[in-house]
Amino acid sequence: MPLSFLDWALRAVPFSQEVVPAGSVSVVLLAGGVGKRMGASMPKQYLPIRGQPIALYSLALFASLKEVGEIIVVCDPSYRQLFEDAIQKSGRTLQWASPGKERQDSVFNGLQEVRTSAGLVCVHDSARPLLTHEDARRVFRDGLRHGAAVLGVPVKQTIKEAKAGGFVARTLNRSLLWEMQTPQVIKPDLLRRGFEHVRREGLEVTDDVSIVEYLNAPVKITQGSYTNIKVTTPEDLLLAEKLIAEAEEQRAQRPLASGVEAVHVADLTLQQV
Repeated sequence: MPLSFLDWALRAVPFSQEVVPAGSVSVVLLAGGVGKRMGASMPKQYLPIRGQPIALYSLALFASLKEVGEIIVVCDPSYRQLFEDAIQKSGRTLQWASPGKERQDSVFNGLQEVRTSAGLVCVHDSARPLLTHEDARRVFRDGLRHGAAVLGVPVKQTIKEAKAGGFVARTLNRSLLWEMQTPQVIKPDLLRRGFEHVRREGLEVTDDVSIVEYLNAPVKITQGSYTNIKVTTPEDLLLAEKLIAEAEEQRAQRPLASGVEAVHVADLTLQQV
């Protein structure tokens, strides 16, 4: 019998000494996108994988991490009940923010709800259901050490820069190129200063660490996993379902790790790690 959708990523997580203080991370979970490329009748983050909405996979993971002190869900109010139903038995409460016109506006709205005691802000796309505990904790640690960090993976393919008319301008050095993912983890004061600069200058950015790059602040790239895909197209949806099914099978064969405390989200078992 397959594991529940919340169990699949939460079994057999090795106990490790905490570097990032418990409760110090405020997660801004972005779930307000429209998902036009998917061509579905609802936003992509609410499409089901193995019977559960995509967005709930990352909600479950963050709810299980002791480092996470609060979760702010940025979504249309009509979807709030979905998250409330999933989280109700975990002992956690959710905070809410409304989505903006662009991604950076949604992140800004979420930032306004972050509590003043937060040590780190972790921004994550809810359309990435395959984030692992290990990758989340690594990027938390790098964010704490360096002020800003982002999960990424080295580019595998040859990348060429094009000029007008669709002709090759040059071939970029692949060894220097990384594909950015989420989470992107930034100290709150640094992110707020970055937003002040971006809004004052009228700049547009496509990811969160770009905001602090404009301050010439260092951003650490934390090597992540190629499986941490963003579900954007129907092909991505099929791949994510396959990867989750494989993870369920692998984790079902492992015993629960020591130092793991059972908690509950809705009627499904989570592991607090």
